[in-house]
Amino acid sequence: MRILGLGVDLADISRVESLLERYPRFAERCFTEHERSYARRFASPARRYAARFAGKEAVMKSLGTGYRRIRWTDVEITGGGKPTVNLYGTGKARAEALGVTEVLVTITHTDQSALVMAVAVGEH
Repeated sequence: MRILGLGVDLADISRVESLLERYPRFAERCFTEHERSYARRFASPARRYAARFAGKEAVMKSLGTGYRRIRWTDVEITGGGKPTVNLYGTGKARAEALGVTEVLVTITHTDQSALVMAVAVGEH
């Protein structure tokens, strides 16, 4: 297995919280039902949303592209235990084109921010 791409992103939790408050459709536009359900289980869902938002950005970077080429909901970051990445549609197509077989992620938080690192791996 070989590293094919690396991405990292940092999200400000208060900024994500503000987006959720100001734009009610933000969560539906950017997060899958699984991600929304997971975040809503917590007293402070913005922290989980920020981690998923940073995760999506980090995954997109590891695939050598940005949010303009991969739809937000085509990258899903699971929660509850070891985070995993599920790719759909444009995200899956990009990964396949690069020979990426898996994207590994790690997530950490402070009270102010969420940081995610993503590593795209494959056999090429």
